[in-house]
Amino acid sequence: MVRLRLKRFGRTHKPFYRLNAIDQRSPRDGKPIEELGYYDPSEKDLEKGVSLKADRIRYWIGVGAQPSDTVRDLLAKQGILDKKTGKAIPAE
Repeated sequence: MVRLRLKRFGRTHKPFYRLNAIDQRSPRDGKPIEELGYYDPSEKDLEKGVSLKADRIRYWIGVGAQPSDTVRDLLAKQGILDKKTGKAIPAE
């Protein structure tokens, strides 16, 4: 199964994450199928700290990819995913 999950970069106490579509059995920092954006939790401004390819994320969810809990929350904050149903919100 394909999962949407975060891959950790950065140094100690200064994390930086990339959002990836990756096989569920792969290690956390393994090779992804596709990179879908990034998330920098240390950035104060959420607009600068998050950059996502919303159309590709909607595609992966549409073909059955399951987001991790953290990614689900991040996508809900960005308005890409409905947190209650777990379905992608159509592009406007």
